[in-house]
Amino acid sequence: MSGHGAPQTVPIDATGLRVVVIAGLWHDVITDGLIAGAERVLAASGAEWSLERVPGSFELPVAAKAALDAGADAVVALGVIIRGGTPHFEFVSSAATDGLTRVALDTGKPVGFGVLTLDDEQQGIDRAGLPGSKEDKGAEAADAALRTALLLQRLRG
Repeated sequence: MSGHGAPQTVPIDATGLRVVVIAGLWHDVITDGLIAGAERVLAASGAEWSLERVPGSFELPVAAKAALDAGADAVVALGVIIRGGTPHFEFVSSAATDGLTRVALDTGKPVGFGVLTLDDEQQGIDRAGLPGSKEDKGAEAADAALRTALLLQRLRG
């Protein structure tokens, strides 16, 4: 588990920010845990937020771009991709990662990256913020999106 070295964060005031959480439908137990973690952070921050669902992780970038173009200050992208016996895993993982990076750079707005790329379902359960999980990647992605959106506001003054 890679949580070693993770920063300790405290709740922040993100009142006035508009955030869209976009989550895939695959592997619902893990994804629902990621959404719950993001929801906890966003609710505590005071940000206005909404949840939109897409079929899978491949569709995250286009939905993120649409949300940011429509006025969202940040997006939290949540998905689960589990390695199988074909190269499909690499294609979808790469497309989601590269696409979300491109969306952030093209829009100049943050995309919190909560896409889990896993060898098996247990790795996702360990990272989904569920009871007994070692990490909460949904919460981490939401926190990163909020902190980056606030930083960008300060930098652009």
